[in-house]
Amino acid sequence: MRFQFEIQQDGMTVESLLREKWRLGRKLVHELRMAKAVKNQDRAPLKWNEPLSKGTVLHFSMDVPKSSYSPAKRCEIKIRYEDDHILIVSKPKGMSTHPNDEKDRNTCMNHVMAYIREKGLAYAEHVHRLDQGTEGLLIVAKHPIAKSVFDRMIEEKSIIRTYEAEVEGIIKENQGTINAPIGRDRHHPTRRIVSKAGQPAITHFKVVERKKHTTVVHLHLETGRTHQIRVHMAHIGHPIVGDALYRAGKTETGDYKLHAIRLEFEHPFLNKRIVVKDQS
Repeated sequence: MRFQFEIQQDGMTVESLLREKWRLGRKLVHELRMAKAVKNQDRAPLKWNEPLSKGTVLHFSMDVPKSSYSPAKRCEIKIRYEDDHILIVSKPKGMSTHPNDEKDRNTCMNHVMAYIREKGLAYAEHVHRLDQGTEGLLIVAKHPIAKSVFDRMIEEKSIIRTYEAEVEGIIKENQGTINAPIGRDRHHPTRRIVSKAGQPAITHFKVVERKKHTTVVHLHLETGRTHQIRVHMAHIGHPIVGDALYRAGKTETGDYKLHAIRLEFEHPFLNKRIVVKDQS
C-alpha cells in the first residue's frame, strides 16, 4: 500500500488524522504505528503528535494482507472509477457481489481480483453489496485504511446512493417516503417483509417517468436493509417489474428492473467531491 495525503489545515497531527478525521480502529492505528507507515517528504518517520502545516504531504507505505478471492480468468466487468484508494465497478445483473463458497468463481469480486492482480496488487474488498439481480455501481477498497473509512461512510449514510427502478402500476404522487420496518419472512428462507418487529427502514422515491402500465422512479435509502427497495415498493403496491420474489409478474428474461445508477461523496483521501454514474 502506497499513497500520499495532503494536510488541509494547520495544526493537524498524524494522530488526529488517523483517530479523529478518518476514525480508524485501534488495531489498524497500532499496525500503522508499528510499521512506521507514515513518513514525510524525505521518507523519514514522523512524530505522530507533532503539529503539521497545511499543505504538508504525508507518504503512507505499508504491506497489506492478500484478499482471498480467486481471480477470474480475466476481468469482464466495467471499471467506472479508480484512484489509489478505491475502485467503483459496474456489477452486471445476475452476478453475485462475492463468493458464498469456494466453488463460486464468477462473482463480481472474482472479476475485480483479476483486474487487481493484473495491476500487481493483492488487496480488494467490497464496501457494500448489491443483490444478485441488481445491477450497477459497487465500491471496492484497495487497501485496509480505505476499507475502514468507506465502511464507516456507508454506515453513516455520507455516501449518497441513487437507484433507478421500474415498478408495476402508476404511482400518483410525484415523490414520497416509505417508513416501514423490515424483518425476515418466517415462511420463506430469503424473502423479507414489512413487520412491526423488524428493523427500521426508510426509502425516499421520486417519479421520473410514467409509462402506460409502469412507473420509473429514482430512490435514495436512509437505511440499508436486505432487499429494502424491493420490499418497500411491493409494500405500497408497486413491486419492481419482474421481481417475482415480491409477487410481481415475471419478465421474459426473468430479471427485475433495479439499477444502482449514481454514487456521490466527499472523498476522504483526495479532499474533493466525487460523482460517478453508471450507464445501462
